[in-house]
Amino acid sequence: MTRRRLLKLLGVAGLTGGAATLFTVRRANAYYSGPVTDHFDGTLFFNPDGTGPKNALELLKWQVWEERARWPDSFPSPHAFDVPPQRLGRDEARVSYVGHASFLIQVAGRNLLLDPVWSKRASPLKAVGPKRVNPPGIVFENLPPIDYVLVTHNHYDHMDTGLIGRIWQRDRAPVITPLGNDTIVRGDVPEIDARAFDWHSTVDLGDGIKVHFEPTVHWSARGLGDRRHALWASFVIESPKYKIYCVGDSAFSDGHLFRGVAQRHPGIDLALLPIGAYEPRWFMHTSHMNPEESAKALELCGAKAAVGHHWGTFQLTNEAIEMPREALAAARAARGWADERFIALRPGQVVTLA
Repeated sequence: MTRRRLLKLLGVAGLTGGAATLFTVRRANAYYSGPVTDHFDGTLFFNPDGTGPKNALELLKWQVWEERARWPDSFPSPHAFDVPPQRLGRDEARVSYVGHASFLIQVAGRNLLLDPVWSKRASPLKAVGPKRVNPPGIVFENLPPIDYVLVTHNHYDHMDTGLIGRIWQRDRAPVITPLGNDTIVRGDVPEIDARAFDWHSTVDLGDGIKVHFEPTVHWSARGLGDRRHALWASFVIESPKYKIYCVGDSAFSDGHLFRGVAQRHPGIDLALLPIGAYEPRWFMHTSHMNPEESAKALELCGAKAAVGHHWGTFQLTNEAIEMPREALAAARAARGWADERFIALRPGQVVTLA
């Protein structure tokens, strides 16, 4: 194995927790203790449909034998850095794309930051791991006052505790996250207000804004030995006028997740759906959707429109940098959709709801 491939393997293992199964020891949960449910066995969280992450040997096979497209060192967005307003009116909604899975959601007078990652690498290591190829679409100093930080799960491309700590010091914004992730955040930011909830919970943020925790087919790990010790989820943000469905990472499975969201939350205005990090399919289909599956997810969840994220910022998998956008265009064309029905966002791009 070349040094370059070894470094990539270590970086991916650090990002995904893939190396954890090299030491397959069932140990006490590091982050959460609670009753057994249909997705928690008393020690580990799991997907009720039986879908689970690949093991370390499969990770090694992927990294050693599969061909990986080479990304450019820089892939700047054609959009200028966004300078969001400090606040919006109660009947307004604005979604600004920071990059990868990070969004600023301004709705009903509140400012919500979703899966914020401003780091140069999506990795626990400063010198190894997926490197950012474009800057965040909002300069940190231009962020308006943040009311709440929403974190879907603990992978390093979704949970940047250093950035969360900066937000806490500046704005005292509480963190809203699935079970167990509060322990991780408090471990790095001891004084922070971090609140954790289970699937199907509803959190009232005041002023008519609620956050509904929805099931997602994924998994979690922060390092060696903590795989599936914390829960993963998606959110439906409900305001008096709008509903926004926020999916961080998820496999498509059989589509039951999205049918369920349509039944529980009819009339979704906008879905934030991942479209990248999906090749090779034999490895990634249990964790991430490809653009065709994301188009199916849009159909099933019943949202009026969607935006595609989780592409073009950190190279996590094998597909070429432009491939998700091209595949999404093909999925739109096959359905006769206008471009605006489901667009692949670039950092700095803004969507407003009217």
